[in-house]
Amino acid sequence: METPFWTVDTLFYSEISENYSARFIFYLFQQIEWKSFNEASGVPSLNAKTIENIEVSFPSFGEQNRIAKVIYDFEKEIKLTDSKLQKLKLQKQGMMQALLTGKIRLV
Repeated sequence: METPFWTVDTLFYSEISENYSARFIFYLFQQIEWKSFNEASGVPSLNAKTIENIEVSFPSFGEQNRIAKVIYDFEKEIKLTDSKLQKLKLQKQGMMQALLTGKIRLV
């Protein structure tokens, strides 16, 4: 997280050493199928020991940063495009309303 937050229930955290990129780890962990490690029959649950035993590979620190930057830049572009799409949808809705109510006539 880059902003303050409050946990609702159990919180696992990590202290990240200088040789690792927090953003890269975040993206890497999003690729893990966490549900496959579920240890409960009702509400999904994991314990710290299970998480500690999951093995992942890390490229060099520089490569982690480059990968994380590319993904981050793509995410920013997706958000920007999504924002433009939402604005265009609102614009379309307004135009359709104006056409249907007769405020605008097509010749």
